[in-house]
Amino acid sequence: MKRLILPCAALLAMTACRAPEEAEPPLVVEVATVPAARADLQSTVRAPAFLFGREQANLNARIAAPVRRLHARKGDIVEAGQLLAELDNRDLAAQKAEAAAAVADAEANLGKISAGTLPGDVERARGQVAVAEAALRQASQIYERRKQLFEQGAIPQRDLLVSETEFRQAQANAEVARKSLELLLNQSRERDIAMARPRLEQARARLAFIEAQLDFTRIRSPFAGAITEQFLFPGDMARPDQPIFTVTEISVAVARAQVPEAEAAQVRPRLACRFEPSDMPGRSFAGRISVINEAVDPARRTVETWCEIPNSGRTLKPGEFGHAVIVVADAPGSIVVPAAAVQFEEGSNRGVVFIARSGAAVRRAVRTGIVSGDKVQILEGVREGEPVILEGAYGLEDGTRIRVREAQGK
Repeated sequence: MKRLILPCAALLAMTACRAPEEAEPPLVVEVATVPAARADLQSTVRAPAFLFGREQANLNARIAAPVRRLHARKGDIVEAGQLLAELDNRDLAAQKAEAAAAVADAEANLGKISAGTLPGDVERARGQVAVAEAALRQASQIYERRKQLFEQGAIPQRDLLVSETEFRQAQANAEVARKSLELLLNQSRERDIAMARPRLEQARARLAFIEAQLDFTRIRSPFAGAITEQFLFPGDMARPDQPIFTVTEISVAVARAQVPEAEAAQVRPRLACRFEPSDMPGRSFAGRISVINEAVDPARRTVETWCEIPNSGRTLKPGEFGHAVIVVADAPGSIVVPAAAVQFEEGSNRGVVFIARSGAAVRRAVRTGIVSGDKVQILEGVREGEPVILEGAYGLEDGTRIRVREAQGK
């Protein structure tokens, strides 16, 4: 019985002597912070894009003829106006010689008519003028002799008057003959010249047409660039419905991007842009927006946008695939924090961050701006240099005790 009493007494003694239970220590959360910093941010729109030359032309023959000679081939760099190919033109050369002869004949005929060499009734009129002038000279001589004789008293005045009358008649006849010839010459020349000039113009037009046809047999580059396609070779038959070459201007490359309809409203001409080729990781090529389509692609719901990029070194090739990045807004010297540090309110530009201050997490409401990659522009709520909690902020309450460690890689 004593054995039972002693353990119970000891148990009571131990219970009575135990110290009150200690209070639990406050919760301390380990967090990592980064200081809010200033940086230059850009708001961008990113879209898939293919490269094209600024200009491209398929060069077709204007006439059907065999290819006689090629002066350039696929891959060649060519200048504006450079001769690329010649078609067989022997038939056209013969037609040109015939047309040139017709022009020479028409010019000679017009010159002959203009010089006054006229046939037929004009020559008869000239004969009449000659007869009338001869009669006038004879009447003039008779009149002068009889005038002298009358003055000497050798003939009566009646004979002098008869001679004067005949002289005046001869004068009138000669004047009528000259006027008739002049009228006939003017009428005939104007009529014949009016007929000869259209014949000359017709011959010249025919020659110009043949020369144009001959020029069509010489295929020239419309602008400086590169031959990116070649479809025919010497001996092949060139036709108007089939190109011989494709020439592409490559000194300026154009990234044709398909910008999503929802983002297209932000894009404007002359905005800065860049092209990032898929096969050149880490490289980009700067340019400017030159074209924004006014229509939306109904199938893809995108707006085609062109980014023109200087390409004097011909580094970029037509057909390359990549992404066009369009800078729609610049925010130099902005206060920025990592995107992971901001707890956004859905559908708005507002959110919450936590600042480390005196060993506690302080809740701050913020208004954000541009989001670029992993950086967020802070418009209101955080000052430069303030330590923003980057890791460990999820589930924190305002005033929670924290222990700060340095963020890795920040």
